[in-house]
Amino acid sequence: MANRLNGKIALVTAAGQGIGRAISEAFIAEGATVIATDVDPGKLDGLAAARRDKLDVRSTAAVDAFAEQVTRAFGSPDILVNCAGFVHHGTVLDCSEADWAFSFDLNVTSIHRMLRAFLPGMLEKRRGSIISISSAVSSIRGVPNRYAYGATKAAIIGLTKAVAADFIRQGIRANAICPGTIETPSLDTRVADLSKSSHRPVDAVRQDFIDRQPMGRLGTPQEVAALAVFLASDEASYITGQTHLVDGGMAL
Repeated sequence: MANRLNGKIALVTAAGQGIGRAISEAFIAEGATVIATDVDPGKLDGLAAARRDKLDVRSTAAVDAFAEQVTRAFGSPDILVNCAGFVHHGTVLDCSEADWAFSFDLNVTSIHRMLRAFLPGMLEKRRGSIISISSAVSSIRGVPNRYAYGATKAAIIGLTKAVAADFIRQGIRANAICPGTIETPSLDTRVADLSKSSHRPVDAVRQDFIDRQPMGRLGTPQEVAALAVFLASDEASYITGQTHLVDGGMAL
């Protein structure tokens, strides 16, 4: 099918690379007017979005000001995709209060800021699809050395279900996508860092990530984006408050 998002306005955070960029590209291909944001606006180069903007989702003032700009220029978005995130490595004993606070601020509180800023406009229109990127590593499954990360991604699932329940009669749908291990620049950076800290070859560290995927390979951002297109579209009009795994069998 084509043009499944024709006429819809979509806002995507962390759209510069990886999953966020793939979702933005897929939305554009399906006819959406995409507002792409990233804390590093240079990463948005080459993306044929209707608007490309720097946005620090860790700043309430920045998010609120941006919401006013977007509303004046486009009206309220029909689709909000929350992609910004950070992967902390380690157990509880490796997680300082600063690590914990940063992880929750970027992974969870940023979504709270975006919801507070953009949900009122969706409610006025009585329609909106909110998609937040959680993880298979969350309340769904625990893996070693993902203490803070797993906690934040579990919180996203709880947040998603709460929003879905609160506004189910007002035209709002909220769903969480829970990827497994996806081939992204973020993963490349983590592999390189782990290789350096463990004194192991990069290929061996990467193979560890592949081996934990029952399907025997890493996922692609485009595979996650295909699910996001469905959830954003009217085809998913009867789906809300759900966790949607795209994990290569990781949660089996």
